[in-house]
Amino acid sequence: MARDSLLLVAQCQLGDERIVHEVRVRNLSEGGLMIELDRPADVGTRVWLNLRGIGEIVGKVAWSMAGRMGIALDKPIDPKKARKPTSGTVKSSS
Repeated sequence: MARDSLLLVAQCQLGDERIVHEVRVRNLSEGGLMIELDRPADVGTRVWLNLRGIGEIVGKVAWSMAGRMGIALDKPIDPKKARKPTSGTVKSSS
């Protein structure tokens, strides 16, 4: 599975926490991603992420070490959608 290296900001909730963390997404594939978060989490912890261009995604912590975490997603995503611009101007031809 190809991984797309990038740097995006996403919102993340871990397990039963109500706190929303801002995380950096370092790479992304159809089945998972790696995030940077200055807080450890146990393997198997449920994770909710809101990712630009994709929306809400859900998965579990696959590994965690030194401020980074691998997240295995519950459902495949299209990682190319995260690279598309989120805003732009449309010029009229009048």
